[in-house]
Amino acid sequence: MNTQPIRTTVVGSYPFPGWLEFATQHMNSFGAADIEEMIEDAVIAAIHDQVTAGLDVITDGEQTRLDFNLSFYGFIHGIAPNHAETRRFGPPAHDQRGKHSIIDTLTAPAGLGAVKEYQRLVRLAPPGFVLKTSIPGPYTLSGRLLPNATYKDRFDITEALLPIVRKEIEDLVAAGCKEITIDEPSMSCYAYKEDTKRFADIFNRTVAPAVGNCRLSTHLCFGNFKGRPVGYRSLKPMLPDFLELNVDEIHIEMANREFAEIELLAPFAEKMDVAVGIIDVKNYYIETEKDVVERIKKCLQYVPAEKLSVAPDCGLSQTARWASKQKLTNMVKGAKIARGKI
Repeated sequence: MNTQPIRTTVVGSYPFPGWLEFATQHMNSFGAADIEEMIEDAVIAAIHDQVTAGLDVITDGEQTRLDFNLSFYGFIHGIAPNHAETRRFGPPAHDQRGKHSIIDTLTAPAGLGAVKEYQRLVRLAPPGFVLKTSIPGPYTLSGRLLPNATYKDRFDITEALLPIVRKEIEDLVAAGCKEITIDEPSMSCYAYKEDTKRFADIFNRTVAPAVGNCRLSTHLCFGNFKGRPVGYRSLKPMLPDFLELNVDEIHIEMANREFAEIELLAPFAEKMDVAVGIIDVKNYYIETEKDVVERIKKCLQYVPAEKLSVAPDCGLSQTARWASKQKLTNMVKGAKIARGKI
């Protein structure tokens, strides 16, 4: 259970500073020491914005990742980029995200890089904040890998990635990480057409070694590539099987869906803490403190204050930094007002 009623948190990602966006397009101009300096400066900037906003839980903003999960493929052996399968022009959609062909057995002998990210965050963050690391779950991570004769479908690929992700979670716990989010938006996006019992089993086997050893959460949304969803946007297909996810907290997108199905937060709150997305990352309307208080009041009808966290709907990587800062600041201010009225 939360130690802070109406805790303020984030999913994980934060927008890159403009100079880092530019640098990622000209990486051949920089040496290894330059790149490490850029990464550290970017993490410092992300920490600064989150601390200034007053969040209870902060991350490194995933500043070392070029994409929510695509950067992890750089750690996985047995794959090669497949640009032929990627649409390059036209309106933004998920088929423009990079894909990979599998050319050998899938392994990650050096891990997925999350431990180094966490250790950097510990070194750079000021005291007094909960530090969180987010990593994609194996089903979501499988989404950009193309099946072959060995791995015949997405579930085969998922099973191959599962022990890799599980080991990364174990290593994070061993490194002292107290809060880990497993991002599985693909599960929520495709719950309407896939076996949700199978999803729950995959998830629980992935996190099993860490249960009871840290605060585990999962982020479920309906996609956010350049502000576009991809999934069937309803919680109903997830129930009741997602109630069996072995987590301390579940994060659910609400603001972008105008709080549709808010009553379905109640069964989740009976089993676990609930982090509700009350800030719309796909909209450049800046939620006011009053908006935040009103949205929290709605949530409190279904989730007790001691089990409630508030957050943006998704990671903020697809939202401009100026807007992200204002949205987070107002979210924290509104949460503090709501706490005072409990």
